[in-house]
Amino acid sequence: MAAAESQSLSTYLPALVQIALGLAVPSVILIVSHAFGQRAKGNYIKDKAYECGLPMEGKPHPRFAVKFYVTAMLFILFDIEVVFLVPWALVYREFLAAGIAITAATAVFLGVLVLGLVYEFKRGALEWEK
Repeated sequence: MAAAESQSLSTYLPALVQIALGLAVPSVILIVSHAFGQRAKGNYIKDKAYECGLPMEGKPHPRFAVKFYVTAMLFILFDIEVVFLVPWALVYREFLAAGIAITAATAVFLGVLVLGLVYEFKRGALEWEK
């Protein structure tokens, strides 16, 4: 019975090592960065000018136009379609051989995407002011 228990514990050893490393590495990184990082006590470098030696003018983080966020959301939206289309393209022959018609469902999916793209063009979401 002891041999069976040691055998089962040895099968979990790689998982336990990975869990230990997964907890230890971020902890060490956080401790070292807190101790020696830019915000450490007595660090005179943190308040100096960064690149050119001149003090910064203006706000440190300028506001971005909403267009950047809209463009990013549209990119994500139309990028997600690839997540659905690639698996469909990979198994299309198998469904065709099995006699399952999935072309209509895919055409409806692509039709909704095209309608969304046409709507975005009409609303001017993809146009930039000069």
